Amino acid sequence: MEYHFAPMTEPDARAVLNWSYPGIDTLYNPDPDNLEEDMAALLRPDYYYHAIRDGAGGLVGFCCFGEDAQVPGGDYGLPALDVGLGLHPDLIGTGLSHGFLAAILAFGEEKFAPEFFRATVAVINRRSLHLFERAGFYIVQNFLSGEVRRHRFYVLLRAVAPEERFDPDMPAPGRRR
Repeated sequence: MEYHFAPMTEPDARAVLNWSYPGIDTLYNPDPDNLEEDMAALLRPDYYYHAIRDGAGGLVGFCCFGEDAQVPGGDYGLPALDVGLGLHPDLIGTGLSHGFLAAILAFGEEKFAPEFFRATVAVINRRSLHLFERAGFYIVQNFLSGEVRRHRFYVLLRAVAPEERFDPDMPAPGRRR
């Protein structure tokens, strides 16, 4: 599938904040009492929220990079690009997740040129954990966040693949021309 990224707009943010994720609703579904605060966060330029559309222009998900992808209580001392994402609930389980994440990581690499990607995922979100692990992320810590409804989280880390970061005309380490 083809994905297009654009900075989050107010209509996009309103749409995303109306999504409902069954099974993990106590964690990922927005609290209606915090709607304006959540809207403001999704529209902050320094949180780098982007709406993600398919080739037909439909809103299929969103992503963010940096501080808002972190969860209070985690150790984020290592330099890495934090990545947060959400796929439209109707598209979960349809086989799009891996390509969706790959597109987000490619976009993040192009925009920020990180050496490492980092994601923080709730332990109860098995589907997301599996997605990140299949994409080459490794769990580097776990913690309990009292500020986010008392859930345990994993912090996962992945180096940007060397093939994506070197000049194709230069020999890769350990390879001879």
